Amino acid sequence: MRSASLPRPFRLSNFALRILVLCLACNPATTRPAFLPYPQALTTIVDAPTETVVPELDAWLSGQGLRVEWTSAQDGYVETAWYNTTTHQSVTGTHDPGDLLATIKIRCWVDPYTPGKSQLTVEAVYRPILDPSRMERDLEVIVPEASPGYDVAHQLLEATQKKFAS
Repeated sequence: MRSASLPRPFRLSNFALRILVLCLACNPATTRPAFLPYPQALTTIVDAPTETVVPELDAWLSGQGLRVEWTSAQDGYVETAWYNTTTHQSVTGTHDPGDLLATIKIRCWVDPYTPGKSQLTVEAVYRPILDPSRMERDLEVIVPEASPGYDVAHQLLEATQKKFAS
């Protein structure tokens, strides 16, 4: 009859300790939303790392009069408040922003692509209806190409490409 040896339980404890250390080392907190951009969002590759692109996006949007609500160079994410393309006013919160078809939100995801390059995704959305009983994202629709909201997103993409042209 073989007696139980200490190394096997020790290995399990050591394994459990390693898993605990790995879990503590990972920080799942992020400023990015839990959803991905719409497939119709504008995308390009820029010749700069994520940490360099995000501040430029923030500065460009602010320079155009849009209020940036969330920005994180570490997470590669920028999000504006609701912006009325007719009145050029930003509106925060989920209340009625006025002209729904002219009120947009810009979201930017900046992801590492290859060393020194990033993939930039710019999404411009609007809400065709207001319904406080539903999540905001459920009400959002990508802006049509002929809209002023699309023009803002497209100009942001072009300005970023120009800024980081090699």
